[in-house]
Formats: sequence, structure tokens, C-alpha cells
Amino acid sequence: MRLLTAVDQLFLLIESRKQPMHVGGLFLFERPESADSDFVYQLVKQMQESDVPPSFPFNQVLEHLIFWKKDKNFDIEHHFHHVALPSPGRIRELLMYISREHGRLLDRAMPLWECHIIEGIQPENEHSPERFALYFKIHHSLVDGIAAMRLVQRSLSQSPDEPVTLPVWSLMTRHRNQVNAMLPAKRSVRRIIKEQISTIKPVFTELLDNFKNYGDDGYVGTFDAPMSVLNTRISASRRIAAQSYDIQRFNDIAERLKISKNDVVLAVCAGAIRQYLIAMDALPSKPLIAFVPMSLRTDNSIAGNQLSFVLANLGTHLDNPLRRIELIHRSMNNGKRRFRRMNQAQVINYSVIAYAWEGINVATGLFPKKQAFNLIISNVPGSEKPLYWNGARLQSLYPASIVFNGQAMNITLASYLDKIEFCITACSKALPHVQDMLALIEAELTLLEKMSKELEFQGITVEDTCTKKTKKLAP
Repeated sequence: MRLLTAVDQLFLLIESRKQPMHVGGLFLFERPESADSDFVYQLVKQMQESDVPPSFPFNQVLEHLIFWKKDKNFDIEHHFHHVALPSPGRIRELLMYISREHGRLLDRAMPLWECHIIEGIQPENEHSPERFALYFKIHHSLVDGIAAMRLVQRSLSQSPDEPVTLPVWSLMTRHRNQVNAMLPAKRSVRRIIKEQISTIKPVFTELLDNFKNYGDDGYVGTFDAPMSVLNTRISASRRIAAQSYDIQRFNDIAERLKISKNDVVLAVCAGAIRQYLIAMDALPSKPLIAFVPMSLRTDNSIAGNQLSFVLANLGTHLDNPLRRIELIHRSMNNGKRRFRRMNQAQVINYSVIAYAWEGINVATGLFPKKQAFNLIISNVPGSEKPLYWNGARLQSLYPASIVFNGQAMNITLASYLDKIEFCITACSKALPHVQDMLALIEAELTLLEKMSKELEFQGITVEDTCTKKTKKLAP
């Protein structure tokens, strides 16, 4: 048996009917052009009839909310579902189905995951192959986003000619040496205690540094987030909105402004959220704060959750995109520098202390009007190579995530080939028409492209935007 970590237990403790704590992935495939009409049926039959048992982590079941133990009674009918969309089978109908399924709890008496094969999806255009989808959801206490992405990559093939004969949940037999490297490493109690004691001094030093920089908008504290419509109580209803964007557009802006691609992603999201809230007449006068997860994995493991996060100032109170992106860049750099000065254990303990307020608030809900952040924006690295399932090419992948009371919107994106795949998960009752965010993201991306080209022509970077060179750009 394997002991649950404190983070794993938190995801279980705060789960309720209205706030399921599972993450999901929607994977859209194109059927091979040479395949028979029953291609999807044969995939389904292959998985249903497989006698290979589930491997880690798909064979783990809860024991008294303290341990994970190996499940000995695998029931494929409980975990695996095959459906066809109603006509006309557009992406709209697909996302409606995923939205409904993503709002439903997983059964804790079983291993906490489900797999759905969905067919009847229209081709991308008149001359494109037919499409089908795989939707997989797994509890956040079992894996984090990075781990989930690794599971997907190892379940598919990088060759259209390589047959994949095992189900997604039976990775152990396929690529045995790779999967062994993903299993959790065992550590002695003595080593854990020694590691924890060594974190005291560096963690205290970083906490002191925060106090020294209090008041600098680049240093975000857990009491800086304003109340907004994003931070209301949620219902069980979900709305999933998804769209792909050319990754080169983000890379070009980052290169012109001499910042990271992730800074550009945050700026695009910030601008879109600003316009979305303005349309609702609900934009706070103070800047929104984003919770930006950062992976602490230094190996190929998949067990549990190994992450912390940076609180980023999104600058939504500023109407100038360049001022906004400069503030985001400075805010993120401060968080990254802090984490680079610490090892994994130090970062985790720092996060437990620095963000204790939000942990208590999430677990108890005692202070619904005082959130430490307004929304989660998470960037999950994907595959730079095309992936296939028995010759069916993976066209797009969209990572669906969690929302909970006080956090009604989550933006998670993944890179795949030459695209960034945005997936917005929201409570549909708290935040109506969240699909409008997709057009607003496109509009903000286009605006930043134009402005970054103008600055590149002038020889100006984001870090110069606070100088007299760009004084005329100030709002």
C-alpha cells in the first residue's frame, strides 16, 4: 500500500457533488484514410476484450482515505464507455457531452478514472477523414497535469504503423522499462525527516524576503486578490470551451518582446478575461491574481502531485496591453527566482506556509469573499511529435481541469506539435457564455502581435516599457 500525500488528501477532502476533483483530457483523432468503416468499433472491441489487467496508477483504489492499495476486482463496464454523438456531430455537440461528463463524480469504491470513446464526429472539412474522440478523466489525487500528460504520451505511438494492442489503462506490459521509471520511489523515514529539517532556514529566508518587498506589485501576497464574479460559489453544471491556436504566434511575440512564451500566454488570457468581465460590467478596480502551477518533477515519475504555484499579477486594471504584459513578466520572474533558490522539499514547505490561508479557505469555505487568487491558469507541456492510435492521427488534445467554490473558471492549455490547445473549464451558471472567451483570446493575441511588431521596429522590449522611451504608451 502507498500512503497518500497531504496534497492528495486535500483533493479528496474538498470534493463534493458540486465540485468533483478530477482532471480530464479530450483527445480528438482522425480515422486513417485506409481504415474500414468499423475502425472505431474494432478499437472498442479490442479494449473490451483485453485480458491484460490495469497497471499503475489505474489499479489503485482508496483504503480509508489514507492509503492507495491495488484493486483486485477490475470492472471494465464501470470504467469504459462507448457512445455516438447525436447528429450533426459537431464540436459543439462533443463539448456538450464532455461538459456533462466532467461534472459527474467518480465512484470512490473503484479506481478513480473513466475512459469514453466517442464517435460520430464530423470531419474538420469536406475532404478530411472522419473523426472520433477519447475522453479520459482521472482523480487529481492520483496524478497532476504533468503526470496525466505523460500517461497519454506513453499510451499512444509516435508511428502510424505501430499497432497499439493494449488499452490505455494497461501501460505496464507495454514499454516496461519506461513505466518502471514512472513508479514512485521509496524513501526511508529517516531520509524524509532529515530533508524536512534542512528546509527550515531557506524557507524562513524566503518568507522574510516577501515581507521586505511588500507593496511592490511584482510581489503578490495571498491577500491581494480582489473579489470578483470569478470567485462565487459554484453549481455542479460545467461548460467546457476549447480552441487551438498556432504556437508560433506566441513564440513570435515572446521573441520580439524578449520575454517567455508563458508570459505571453498569461497576457493573452488576462486581456481576454478583462474584456469578458467588462462585457458583464464586473471588472474589479484592482488587478486579478492568477494561480500558475509549476511542476516540481525532476524525474519521469507519475505518482501523486508534485507541484507548487506562483501567484501572478495579471494587470487587468490596466487598459494598455504592453503595461499589462510588463507587470505579468515582472511578477512571474519574481516567483521563478524564488523557486530557483530552493530545492523541491523547500519549495513545498514554503508553499504550505506562504499559501496556508488559501489552503484553509479551500478546505473550510469560511471566508468565501477573500480568495488568495481569482483563477487558475495552467500550461502543461505536451508532445512535439505526432501521436497515433493504430494509425489514427491525434489531431488535437484539450486538458479539462477542476473548478471549485470560489474559483469558477480554470484555463488549462497544452502544447501539441505546432499548436497551443486552450481548454476553459467553468461553472456554466456562475459564468454564462464562457465560450465567448475563445474569440476574446484570438482578439488579444492579434492585438499583441500588432503591438509587438511596432515595438520591434522601434527596437524596444517589454522591460523598456517603464522607461521614457515608451512613456507615450502609458494608459
